[in-house]
Amino acid sequence: MQQMPLKKNKKLLNIARILRSNMTRQEKHLWYDFLRYYPIKIYKQRIIDGFIADFYCHSARLVIELDGSGHYTKRGREYDQERTEILEKYGICVLRFTNSDVDDNFEGVCYMIDKIINERVERLE
Repeated sequence: MQQMPLKKNKKLLNIARILRSNMTRQEKHLWYDFLRYYPIKIYKQRIIDGFIADFYCHSARLVIELDGSGHYTKRGREYDQERTEILEKYGICVLRFTNSDVDDNFEGVCYMIDKIINERVERLE
């Protein structure tokens, strides 16, 4: 499958670095307790086009987003929709979880991430 090369807005590098060192509690939990040592490489706070994804798995062309309260406003939902549409043009799937999903159902979140990564990697090979 031909993949469109990812663009990277280098103006966001400093912001991405700041976000990496100031992850939310839920991002830290997911990173340190699951994604960091996942057998397929996953990046945190990865720049794709004009956006910074919470987590990105290139092999699966998968963005994992953890959504806090700001995502549930009208403006937040519109921004997320626009961002998802742009990422999908690169062949990237966006998987979203709420912070409360991570807090209340961590095993289920990890299961779903693992399932989607494996399905997408198999399909993209």
